[in-house]
Amino acid sequence: MRRAAVLAIGVAAAVAGCGSTNSGIATTGFAGASSTSSSGSGGGRPTVMAAASLTKVFPQIDANAKYTFGGSGALETDIEQGAPADVFAAASPKQPAALLAKGLVEKPVEFATNTLVMIVPKDNPAHIASVSDVTKAGVKLVICDETVPCGDYARNAFKNLGITSAAMKNVVSQTTDVTQTVAEVALGQADVGFVYITDADAAKGKVTPINLPPRAKPGAKDYIAVVKSAPHAAAARAFVAAVLSPAGQAKLRAAGFGAP
Repeated sequence: MRRAAVLAIGVAAAVAGCGSTNSGIATTGFAGASSTSSSGSGGGRPTVMAAASLTKVFPQIDANAKYTFGGSGALETDIEQGAPADVFAAASPKQPAALLAKGLVEKPVEFATNTLVMIVPKDNPAHIASVSDVTKAGVKLVICDETVPCGDYARNAFKNLGITSAAMKNVVSQTTDVTQTVAEVALGQADVGFVYITDADAAKGKVTPINLPPRAKPGAKDYIAVVKSAPHAAAARAFVAAVLSPAGQAKLRAAGFGAP
């Protein structure tokens, strides 16, 4: 069990680039990222709480910000409980909207779109070929927890396809974010999982993506907001501006995200 846990941590780190799998671990940017930097024009170094699906691309947009990556729902809770943060970026409009309603963030702005897909291990031992296969007896399915956008999107896809009951019966694990879902599928702990196409692309060679039919409504939207209690408000606004800038948007497109 201990060896399996170590392997899972290793795979999660590999598929995420340099990200964490929970909201309590901060991940800093890496050298060689874009020269667009909020710390250079906004008074201080901003602390950014962002969805795990943004682990690779955000440090490319600003290598000098301080990052905490994790499930959007957990990060929302952290901000509600007073965790110091300047910017919140979520993989869904729901969490920023909830914080806006409580007066904790400024008006959220959509900055990217994503697409929900299925992933299977490289050798695909369960021979998953389409979404209907996730309802077959014995198939081991992993999805994010319902408080996490990727889990919410997966459940909506099941509902839209009319397979909720059959699919949920095969769920063997509910993870805290997409990074953990990718790791479990890559290690063969599950036959199939639901993540974003950006995460599937980042794990090329370890997992294979399978597109969902249009009727599943697999689209996802990413939103960003400045936290009202931001210790570095100017730097926070500069970071958001960098994400929305042509250079920032180009980095997002290169990482597989769609235009807002």
